[in-house]
Amino acid sequence: MAEDLTINKSTDKAEQYASLVPQIEALLYGEPDLVANMANVAAALKEQFKWFWVGFYMVKGNELVLGPFQGPVACTRIGLGKGVCGTAWQQAKTLIVPDVEAFPGHIACSSLSRSEIVVPVFKDDKVAAVLDVDSELLDQFNETDAQYLEQIVKLINF
Repeated sequence: MAEDLTINKSTDKAEQYASLVPQIEALLYGEPDLVANMANVAAALKEQFKWFWVGFYMVKGNELVLGPFQGPVACTRIGLGKGVCGTAWQQAKTLIVPDVEAFPGHIACSSLSRSEIVVPVFKDDKVAAVLDVDSELLDQFNETDAQYLEQIVKLINF
């Protein structure tokens, strides 16, 4: 298991992810604990990209329940189809929201969040969790983020 993270200072997002993915693989290698792995993934992403909030919500019954995260306190429970996280869960697809204020039914856990990406995490072809990332900047996320974040969540053994 790797215990240090090398931050890539490139301004190219794809280069930053390309450097980070093998480091996350090393962090997760041989560690069976789900909570520990989600915590390290959230920390690695927050350290590399300095996003406002990075964390997981886990499907428990008919709602998402807050899991490991990095950032300020967050909403604890989110219903199916509610906000960006609940909608990504319901639709079982990654959602990129350039301006959260323009998203119908957005749940404002923090008024500082301006844009968001939510990536579903699958187990046995069902959404088991979502990775939620918020930025204080508008239009922070794009298809590069979606591609790499989808790759990263597949590394976690749900």
